[in-house]
Amino acid sequence: MQPQQPTAEKEIPLSLWGEVADFTLGCSHWTLKPQVSISALQELTVCFNIKFKIQASSPWTAFMYSHPEAQYTELGLGGKWGHLVVWLFGTEWTSPKITLHQSQWYSLCLTWTHTKDGPSLYLDGNLVDILAATTPSISSSCRKLAPNGTLTLGATHRLVNGDIEIIPFPNPVGKLSLFRLWGRERSKQEVTSLKCTEGDLVKWDRNNWDTRICAPLPDSNLTCEWSIYEVRLVFAIVRSDGNTTELYTARDIAHNWLRKVLPTSIYLHRVSVFEVTRSSKEDSLVKTSHEDSLVSTLEPDRDISHIAGVAYTLANTCGGLSFITELYFEVKVNVTITGDCDPRQILSTWLNSSLPSDMMMVLDLQLLPRAQRESCIFQVRVMKSLSDSQEMEEQIRYLLQMPYNDDSISIATEDIQISRILILQCNAETHQTRKGLFKWPDTLGGKNAIQPCPKNPLRYATRDCKLCLNTYWLDPDLEECHLVVETIPDLDHVEVTAENALDVVEMIESLLRNHSTLSYQELVTVLNKLEDIVNLSRVTPSMGQALINIISNILESDSNLLPFTNTILNITEAVGDMMVCYEGSSTLVAPAIAISVVDVVPGQFSSLTFGVSSDRAGTKPEIFINKYPFNSTVAFIALPSALQDKFPQNSSNQRPARVKFLFYGIPMLFKSSQKGMALNTFVVSASVTNASSLIKDLDEDVEVTLHHLIPNTDVQCVYWNFNKNNGNGGWDDYGCRKYNSSSDYTTCLCDHLTHFGVLLDVSRTPLDPANEQILTIITYVGCGVSSVFLGITVLTYTAFEKLRRDYPSQILINLSLALLGLNLVFLVNTWLSSWGLYGICVAVAATLHYFLLASFTWMGLEAVNMYFALVKVFNVYVPSYILKFCALGWGIPLVICILVLIVNREAYGSHLYTDVQHSLEPLDNSDNFCWLQDEVTFYVSVVAYAVLVFLFNIVVFVVVLIQIRHMRVNSPAGTRSGLMYNLKGVVSLTLLLGLTWTVGFFTWVPARIVLLYLFSGLNTLQGLFIFLFHCLMKENVRKQWRIHLCVGRFRLEEYSEWSNSASVGVTAKPKSNPPRAPVPSVCSVKSSSTDSTSASSDSSQRDSSCKRPNLGLFVNSLALPHAQRSPSGAGALQSQRGMNPTPGWRNHLLGQQEQK
Repeated sequence: MQPQQPTAEKEIPLSLWGEVADFTLGCSHWTLKPQVSISALQELTVCFNIKFKIQASSPWTAFMYSHPEAQYTELGLGGKWGHLVVWLFGTEWTSPKITLHQSQWYSLCLTWTHTKDGPSLYLDGNLVDILAATTPSISSSCRKLAPNGTLTLGATHRLVNGDIEIIPFPNPVGKLSLFRLWGRERSKQEVTSLKCTEGDLVKWDRNNWDTRICAPLPDSNLTCEWSIYEVRLVFAIVRSDGNTTELYTARDIAHNWLRKVLPTSIYLHRVSVFEVTRSSKEDSLVKTSHEDSLVSTLEPDRDISHIAGVAYTLANTCGGLSFITELYFEVKVNVTITGDCDPRQILSTWLNSSLPSDMMMVLDLQLLPRAQRESCIFQVRVMKSLSDSQEMEEQIRYLLQMPYNDDSISIATEDIQISRILILQCNAETHQTRKGLFKWPDTLGGKNAIQPCPKNPLRYATRDCKLCLNTYWLDPDLEECHLVVETIPDLDHVEVTAENALDVVEMIESLLRNHSTLSYQELVTVLNKLEDIVNLSRVTPSMGQALINIISNILESDSNLLPFTNTILNITEAVGDMMVCYEGSSTLVAPAIAISVVDVVPGQFSSLTFGVSSDRAGTKPEIFINKYPFNSTVAFIALPSALQDKFPQNSSNQRPARVKFLFYGIPMLFKSSQKGMALNTFVVSASVTNASSLIKDLDEDVEVTLHHLIPNTDVQCVYWNFNKNNGNGGWDDYGCRKYNSSSDYTTCLCDHLTHFGVLLDVSRTPLDPANEQILTIITYVGCGVSSVFLGITVLTYTAFEKLRRDYPSQILINLSLALLGLNLVFLVNTWLSSWGLYGICVAVAATLHYFLLASFTWMGLEAVNMYFALVKVFNVYVPSYILKFCALGWGIPLVICILVLIVNREAYGSHLYTDVQHSLEPLDNSDNFCWLQDEVTFYVSVVAYAVLVFLFNIVVFVVVLIQIRHMRVNSPAGTRSGLMYNLKGVVSLTLLLGLTWTVGFFTWVPARIVLLYLFSGLNTLQGLFIFLFHCLMKENVRKQWRIHLCVGRFRLEEYSEWSNSASVGVTAKPKSNPPRAPVPSVCSVKSSSTDSTSASSDSSQRDSSCKRPNLGLFVNSLALPHAQRSPSGAGALQSQRGMNPTPGWRNHLLGQQEQK
């Protein structure tokens, strides 16, 4: 072993060990020197000794650390009124009252790490309970100590224009010694047993402190148990075989050698060895140079100078030893390159030529994104004895500013930024991946670590430690390793810890990318891991976002989530409860889910609103707090001021009062426990973290407004009850009521906080868009077709006088007019509504209502007339029969519509007119159907009225069928008609009486889709069916068409057959019979289109030879037969003489006679 040129770095005279800062002799404070930089720390330890000159009950400050950009104290320790006080990130932590005596040394240590919510304070090695006197505005676990601040001992200070201004206390603190700062949290054991070790960031050294006029003073009462020192030396290992020596072997050699040469009073803690590159002629025989760093502990009775002597002994023992200072810098520089060249190549050449290779080495050169000129960043390692940081920075800057010219290429530099690198290594880290668990050791910056693959140990994974201002690990290279966690069930073998929680999250995200559907067991595994992660890790906003992304992926999958609804809700709630590292509020958004947490001050809380806007699918939620809802709002919650009574009381051991909002855009996650009900909105919830009591029975209601997924008004306000359905959860309406509802929105009022939704009566729910569009097309096409043929029917019966002589024809004309008006108003409804005028919309809705009721009324009057004609055949006479029918058919609907307008004019309109001033002013959006908007009015004036009419029509229909059946049974055998003939008659009766409308009352059954198609087809085409059965298939109508409309050979001349057929059997009876006064039937005597029948007061005198009507085609159905011909022929005619003519209803109803 041949050491290099020895020189000793002797810092012993600079040490302040054994000396104190005395703030009792007119000295106010010490200040940390500017060249001692404190980096951004996520953990730290501060220790010092203090002796009070005054009673500790007076206010005092031991030290204070501040930053120019912070409006508060970053770190400090002091006392007041007998309490120890710690300042951390603006929060004041106070201990119980402690008696601290004068003239007695006390050891105080303050530790903190970002993994904990607050600091720890030790007094003489004993942990002291401290509580936050004020609520932190942001959790200290999410903060870093601001770098490059100002530190003072013995006094409080503030920064004025970058200068330190001391805030003096009336009384000085006393004496202070051994102030040290470490960049890590020391354990309680370290604080107790190694309380005299030197700090690594701030040391008790003259080089660290500006003592001003307060020179340090020796104090014989100071004692030190152990002292830890670090010794660095460079040595070379020369091997006779010429091979190089691995670092691990070099470390073992150095450790064994040091153990032999060091005295027993020095304990060797750690030996670290790494390569040192040397380029000098005298090192030509050196095969490998190494730097050795040893950490030793000195016994308490040994003087500090003893370790210096040991170091010198080591140098002499090795034949020569060199203490070399090694500094690292990061340089960022903008360069202007003149000439055609490769920027990276020329910059590398320039740096190697500009910086001396014997003392400076460029470690990593990176080109930055190009703007107007080249910019690069690199790290420099400087090795030089007794080098000063500031001096080396100036030297590097000087070397880089020197002009560079190489033939046609020149380089000019500007904006050179040089920063010293204080973090030189990547700390040991355990990394859990899908390819196994890797334990990466401490690794110097710029080096890489190598670990065998867990599943295939013959291959290796590598990971680089990136050297920079914040030296950090790069992502590992695991290409050579095989997967260990190949499927989701493999996660069961992975244990979640606080250290690997983020790694497990990344593993779950990777696994879910390949799964569109998760099985039951896979869901159990994933959700169990998510629960462990939330419970064990620090849920920062980045961690929370990763968790929400996973839950969103699960919600959007095609998995059966119903057994896991409560679990998913609890995990999401826990993410919001456990979140840290945010200021005031934080929002996490993912497809189909969103979380917002808002910290509140209980005494200042008045109200709080939460709104969500999203697309129709709920996959793109946007959150807004304390803003009024707008058009695209799908969920909105307004919390009342009464909620502040439920906030947790402000105490130091509790998190601040927090309100949490959640939004779920996947309704399939929730299943209704009520049959026939389905969720018709997205789900939104509100809750209070650490509430002082269960939030229920609030004095003021929580207002929840939700947008309907399907426009409807038959809805119910509900909340998710976790305890229903044997703990699986279900919807419950307790404590919630519907306040206001339209077809698009519902506002609910609830007296508690939970997950809110709106249920819809599925039986009345419109169909999916595809079926809805098809039904809309069927409806409009059907109404258009019916309007055309109803118009033809009305024109036919109106134009031809012979067709409208009897009452049934006149009733048919009125029914056709009502249906024609209904169809036409329905067709123009949307167009008139688009005008955006409220008055027109009311008029259209009222007109549509009128024609609908008129149609129902004339269908009922058809049944009344049929009843009079076929059942009450005798002794019935109604004066002004048709006039009274018209008064009823057109008057009753008019009265109902007028009453609706008088009682509640707002019942007519569109759902968007609810909150609009009712005038003829244009509306913003009137693309809606004008109709009845009030449920009570609809059910009373439409549903109830239709039920009464159709119940009566059904009764009449049954009675008529029975009557026809009796007539068929009593008719001669040769006159009975076939099955199809009878079936046509039944169908025609059904359509005329409007019985097809009754299908609408059964559209809530499971076969509702089929029934809706049937309902739409039959009723919209009712006008077409009336034309078919009462015009096209009726013989006398066809004859009138041929007589008046046809030409040529198709034209039919009006001849006597019409008169004969109309007058058969109207001759008088023999005069030998006593004359009887004729009793008119309800039917018109004007009818001459069919055979007639006489009626007498004695029904027993009915001619037995008259053939009973058969069930036939409606227009030509139930034909009352001609009198049968007797063999003599004359007898048949004689039997009909003397009968009074009766109306033509039966022939109109039953059609033409059977042709024999």
